[in-house]
Amino acid sequence: MATFPQSHQDLLNTQVAVLATHGHDDYPQVTALWFLFDDDGLLKLSLNTTRQKVKNLQAHPECTLFMLDPANPYRTLEVRARAEIAPDEDYAFAKKLGAKYGGADVSANDGPGEIRVVVVLRPVKINTWGS
Repeated sequence: MATFPQSHQDLLNTQVAVLATHGHDDYPQVTALWFLFDDDGLLKLSLNTTRQKVKNLQAHPECTLFMLDPANPYRTLEVRARAEIAPDEDYAFAKKLGAKYGGADVSANDGPGEIRVVVVLRPVKINTWGS
């Protein structure tokens, strides 16, 4: 597994990242979203299974998570990864992610009967730009 360079580890705590997945129409689908650099050293997302990005990751687990330094947009961290999807039936991870964002309830975005999952991104290649 690729490791995050010390020079850009601060970007793992930014508020928003951009996830690029392989769309069903063979075009990239790009979405800004919340994420968590978890205690185990992995990047994780909390997503609802009705979202297109989850369907894209189920079909093609290869993806990219891109973080931009809010103070210097020419300093970036690109994480090319393989996604693993697991159920978050008790919303334990969703609550942990929400804590990063001031206690936000991410389940408030879910409709009746919708299911939330944890997406774990296992880095394959990491690219940085800027210093």
